[in-house]
Amino acid sequence: MIEDRTRRLLDVRLARDQAGQRLPSVAAGVVRDGELLWTGGRGQVDDREPDADTQYRAGSISKTFIATGVLILRDAGRLSLSDPIGKYLDEGVARAAGPMTIGQLLSHSAGLRAEPAGPWWERTPGSSLADVAGSSLGEDAARFRPGRRHHYSNVGYALLGALLTAQHGLPWYDVIARDLLGPLGMGRTTTRPQRPHAAGYAVHPYADALLAEPEHDAGAMAPAGQLWTSVGDLAAFARFLSGGGPGILAETTLVEMREPIAINDVPEQPWAAGYGMGLQLWNSAGQRYYGHTGSMPGFIAIMQITDGPGADTAIVMCNSTTGFSTALGSDLLAILSEGEPYCPPAWTPARVDGDLLDMLGSWFWGPSPFTLRLHGDVLELHMEGGDGRGMRFRRDGAGGWIGVDGYPAGEPLVPVTGPDGSVIALDIGTFIYTRTPYDPAAPVPGGVDAAGWQAEGELGPPAETTSGPSGIT
Repeated sequence: MIEDRTRRLLDVRLARDQAGQRLPSVAAGVVRDGELLWTGGRGQVDDREPDADTQYRAGSISKTFIATGVLILRDAGRLSLSDPIGKYLDEGVARAAGPMTIGQLLSHSAGLRAEPAGPWWERTPGSSLADVAGSSLGEDAARFRPGRRHHYSNVGYALLGALLTAQHGLPWYDVIARDLLGPLGMGRTTTRPQRPHAAGYAVHPYADALLAEPEHDAGAMAPAGQLWTSVGDLAAFARFLSGGGPGILAETTLVEMREPIAINDVPEQPWAAGYGMGLQLWNSAGQRYYGHTGSMPGFIAIMQITDGPGADTAIVMCNSTTGFSTALGSDLLAILSEGEPYCPPAWTPARVDGDLLDMLGSWFWGPSPFTLRLHGDVLELHMEGGDGRGMRFRRDGAGGWIGVDGYPAGEPLVPVTGPDGSVIALDIGTFIYTRTPYDPAAPVPGGVDAAGWQAEGELGPPAETTSGPSGIT
């Protein structure tokens, strides 16, 4: 629960946007630790204010559902993100798709054209995948070299939706409904509207008049933006994406989804937006968010999740082509954070294996001191007096430790034991950390000068080096 004052401020901020942006209707919610704490609605849908159950078009938020379905297949070993998409599609489409990989299409880094050829697909009835491939995947389909840069592609997600269909032998939505929507209890997410739902409008730029926007089945392009959903359903989806839902995807895969792969860079300022695996990423003054926006004729939506404790989430959906203000999601999150400061769960002791306890404490890389600590299930190696950045390691599933991020990402941390079985060194990608600076009993690369540490006046030619005792593992 949240305080009445915080609820009032959220209500007022939403009301100001509905009035100021002239939105026919808008529904919103904020989530913390997977719980939908507040919902609000302004305007009219079927002669009443919209609520958390009212459907709006999700637009490109649909892409995150498609990406999740593809990653379920990857985690099951049925495909690799390095595979060309054509490996899994029929021959004609495969030839047209060329060497673009599944991972590149997920992250919008394949260099593929943004939109299919022909009339704008969002306002016209859809066609078949063969038609899209024939008109849009020819010699002029590439806009950039694959892997060079971020280039948003709705066509790419049409191919990924076709991949789901080909792998399961079912329409892509049936796959998503079975593997994702059902387990998450998302009964209000559909491909076409179901009452109560908003109708899409354009608002006249110079008068308070409305124009109805068209809505069609997008055919092969549907995976790029067809879904209708509600604030309540997106709250459940955000809970899952932040690691609070059932184990549909491994935690490591959820983390992978929100790792920056392609940066949408602007020369005049540091990067503020990027893309992971089916997720948009935002960086606002060092605070990171992930989620997705959605835009279809007559509708704008956002699901914005704070990358940090509580996974505070803002969800906003409206039925106006021009939509709400770009700051609305962030403003709702700021009101929640200021009015209801996040309170961490109580600390409790944990059982730690004695062999792991023996690894913790002081280590040295050459003469530089480091400290190895265990935080939850993460080992952190920090340089004493450093800038706060450290190296993090998690269990690799086979009894060892693997780097999570930074320089040692993907590299193993290997304890080196001496003849008595005690850990005398840490090997991190050939970098050796020892219990004392240049410990001669450890396998220091290049060995250690046998003369040891000396005063400046005592220095002479290097003595023979020691390379550590035999029997080290």
